[in-house]
Parts: sequence; structure tokens; C-alpha cells
Amino acid sequence: MNLLCDFFKRILSILLLFHLLSPTAQEMSLLFLGDIMGHGPQIKSAWNDSLKKYDYNEVFEPVGDIISSVDFAIANLEVTLAGPPFDGYPQFSSPDELAEACKNNGIDVLVTANNHSCDRGDKGIQRTNQVLDSLGLLHTGTFSNQKNRDSLNLLILTKEDIRVGLLNYTYGTNGIPFHAPTYVNLLDSSLILKDLKFARTKNLDKLIVFVHWGAEYQDQPNEYQKIFNQFFKRNGVDIVIGSHPHVVQPMHYIKDKDEDFLTVYSLGNFVSNQRDFRKDGGVMFRCSIVKGDKASINDKEYILTWVNKFYKNEKWHYEVLPCSNKMFGKEYFTRNEDYAKMIAYSNHAKNLFAEYNNDIQEGSPYPKIHIQKNEPQELMHQTNTKWIKKLSLLKYRKKKHRDAK
Repeated sequence: MNLLCDFFKRILSILLLFHLLSPTAQEMSLLFLGDIMGHGPQIKSAWNDSLKKYDYNEVFEPVGDIISSVDFAIANLEVTLAGPPFDGYPQFSSPDELAEACKNNGIDVLVTANNHSCDRGDKGIQRTNQVLDSLGLLHTGTFSNQKNRDSLNLLILTKEDIRVGLLNYTYGTNGIPFHAPTYVNLLDSSLILKDLKFARTKNLDKLIVFVHWGAEYQDQPNEYQKIFNQFFKRNGVDIVIGSHPHVVQPMHYIKDKDEDFLTVYSLGNFVSNQRDFRKDGGVMFRCSIVKGDKASINDKEYILTWVNKFYKNEKWHYEVLPCSNKMFGKEYFTRNEDYAKMIAYSNHAKNLFAEYNNDIQEGSPYPKIHIQKNEPQELMHQTNTKWIKKLSLLKYRKKKHRDAK
């Protein structure tokens, strides 16, 4: 009898928790990742000689759960998928398997407008888009023709009744031109104003611009970034996410009455072969769009990452580690100097953000479960926590809804 009562108590606990975990306000969780590079040593590392194919999955695996736990994970693809010959700097073309690994590990959207978009000419732009389309990866920033730009330039991400727009621009393409019908979105105020005017007709709750800008290897945004950031703010953009400097730069959140505005000046490198101090790490930025009577930007936080390059089975390997995850402590590394480099990068980034960030703190380096904020605290105290953990795991593993309209 006691066992039966305990069973029913657990069933009631589960049902009640499911009710509480279904928020009255709607929510869309977002994660932004920095530059996905493809230098020559990375390409060589990805080759699996036994399978006779490339495989990049190990790069993403340590952060795969974090990436997969959000509704939309968005990253900067700073290579072309132009086909062979594969090569890195200065004119990148990576194997298609790099994009496959992005999808396998939870990335939903790739922005493609950056200074390496034209590295393999117009055909490289076209083939990159074809590969992403074939994999079902959403993308914006570069376009195979005008029809594609008309339909895909403003990428609209939807979840329930939440609608978030995404646009992508770059300061330039290293002097390499593109030719009609291909198109690369350049950081041109006249072009952007037209795009923003169109975006305002689409009943969006929030509008994001992912922009490739700034000076390489500088810890602070330059005047060019600041001027364009204010331009975006004046013209109705809600979130600005930056890439290109290959190091992290500060993040600012401003709340003005009922309006909020968020800027991440640079996410740094997500993965690359740049091994110098500050260039060997990056940051993932996580937030959520919560919609009640009005949409707002909530749960703003950063997660530091570091690229671990290690030698095993007679070749080099790459993996992206979440710096603050205790699983990747000193004992994890085969070389003490690698752990020391990760800590040096992490300390530098934390100090930079502590001094210059505005209202954005470090987050937990684990999948985050968004639970209704106003739930009865007494229930949370009385309920067996193992059931909460199981339900949380179920919640973030639910299939993410992706849509582009």
C-alpha cells in the first residue's frame, strides 16, 4: 500500500511539474557562437584515414549539449564550402563535413557574410549556399541570386507566437569582388535602412543584426563599430552581435523604459588554429526572448570557450572546451601548459568583461533550463529534486522548432 501511495505521489509530482514548466509567457532561447574558421591544420586534423573521409564532430562535442539545449544556435561560418582543393588562409575552402558537424551538434543557423565570403569567387558563394540548403541549415548574409536575397535576406525565426528577425552584414570581402547574380551583404547604411524598413513590416518581436566588423585582435570596439552600433539602435535593431576581431570584446545591455538594446561587440574565435594568447578562445553568448504583453531580452549571459589542440594517435586534434566546466580541469589535459593557457585566456576575458560589460554576467557552462520564475517556492522545496532534473532533461531534449519565413 505504501509503495502504491508513493507511486501516485510521484505521478502527481510529475504532472504538477509539467504544468509549472509550461510558462504562461512564451520564450525563445538563443545562443550565439563566434568565428568558425578552417585553417590548413584543422582540415588535416579532420581527415579520418580509416573511414577515408573528413569528420569534425569531435571539435563540437564538449559543448554540444549547451548548443543543442537552445531553440536557435547561430554561428559565423568564416570559410567557404567551395569544394576541393581544400585550404585555409588566405582563401578558405573547407570540406562539407564541417557544416555537417555544425548541424550534428545543434547549430541551427550559419551567417555567411564576412571578409572571406568571396575567397573562392562567385562559384564558392553559390556552392556554400547549396551545401547549407542540402543539410537543412538556415543561413543568411550571402546569396546565389537576387531571388534568393529577396526571400532569404531577412531570416525569421519562430517559436509559438514569437517572431525574431536576423540580418547579416560584413565590412568587406578582402578586396575580392562578387558579380551578379551572386550577392554579399555589405555594411552599407543605405542598404541596411532599406532592409530595416522591410523588416518593420513583418510583425517582429525582436530584430537581430549579426555584423562582421571592427579591428582584428583589439580588445575594445573602435569608433567605426560604435557609430554603426548607434545607427542600429536608432533604426530599431534590438540585438547586435559582432564578429571578425578574433578576440572577445565587451558586451552592453541597456534598458530604457520599455525598450531594451543589447550589443556583443565581438564573440572572438569559436574554433581556429590561431594559438596566440587571446586568439585561442572565444565566448558563446546566451539569452532568451520572453514574450508576455511585450517581448524582452532576458537571461543574458556569456560562456567562455577555449580551443584545445592536442596530439593523439599520431595527429593533432581540436576541440572547443567550456572553460568553467570543472570536467575540464588540470587533470583533463595531457600537457600542463595547455591548461595554463586556458586559464590565462579565461582570466583575461573575465577581467575584461568585469571592467567593461554592462549588465551581462558569466553563465553556467551547462545546458540551461528556463523554468517559470513565479512558481511557488514551497513546491520547489518539497518536491524530490531528482524528478526536476529528469523533467529538465526531457524539456531541453525536445525537438527544437525551426522555421524560416
